[in-house]
Amino acid sequence: MAALVQNRKGTLRKLKDSRTLILMCTPAILFFIVFSYIPMPGAYIAFTDFKYNLGIFGSRFVGFENFRFLVISGKLWQLTRNTILYNLAFIGLGNILQIFVAILLNEIRIKWFKKVSQTIMFLPYFISAVLVGFLAYSILNYDFGFIPNLIKASGGNPPIFYNSPRVWPFIIILVHLWQSTGYGSIVYFAAIMGIDTTIYEAAEIDGANAIQKIRYIILPSLKPTAVILILFSIGGILKGNFGLFYNLVGTTNAALQPLTDIIETYVYRSLMNQFNFSYSAAVGLYQSAVGFCIVMTANWVIKRIESDYALF
Repeated sequence: MAALVQNRKGTLRKLKDSRTLILMCTPAILFFIVFSYIPMPGAYIAFTDFKYNLGIFGSRFVGFENFRFLVISGKLWQLTRNTILYNLAFIGLGNILQIFVAILLNEIRIKWFKKVSQTIMFLPYFISAVLVGFLAYSILNYDFGFIPNLIKASGGNPPIFYNSPRVWPFIIILVHLWQSTGYGSIVYFAAIMGIDTTIYEAAEIDGANAIQKIRYIILPSLKPTAVILILFSIGGILKGNFGLFYNLVGTTNAALQPLTDIIETYVYRSLMNQFNFSYSAAVGLYQSAVGFCIVMTANWVIKRIESDYALF
């Protein structure tokens, strides 16, 4: 009993000592409580034949029937495959490019040029997805797009991009990397800036060149940052970039859906076109459950390999 009281006093003392940090975290805590935890009972819709007039808990309970329909229809596998493959490409290529750009920025010795370069690469992140979709349409449209007209002027027969699903994975990945690389490189650049300068000085004394400094100093120093960022990204591996897909491809182009339809676009289409809340909730719940399992598995693997890099 005395040990329990002592533990409680220790916990209260820690909370008191950390009151400033707790106060700073309060907005984020409230955000997750209001938008993540309070709506959780709404997941029950996934197990019902939802009717507006009956409400969530008054609608007929159908168990896993909504999930069964999604599996039988083949949509669940297609949506999962597309979402995971796109996110793997975003995570893998994105982190490689971000590290590469951060190292390039670090090697620039002219300060004003470094700042200008950083600003130019940072700007695409702030461009609206609507504007990105408009630019892509202006470039790829068969009738008046820049690339088809250029091919026509050269005497060629341009492809109809909006009827060619195989080219869109490359276009979507390219646009995503263009938008996110500059912003994502900031974290890696900050990590490089935090490396002790005496290590560089010691390497120079030993005769190390720029490539050797990058290989033996910078890249190992970036490993913890890269692992943590990748773990965070894996947490959202089943969360698609809805704004990007919606504005580039849309949700109604059936010709492109086999290779461009992700979970978010399917949920949107189910709600807006079919008004089917049950199927949409079933897909959303599946997305959250599988995403949780992936995060736990990835964290367990990292913890077994290098416990210091694990999230928990």
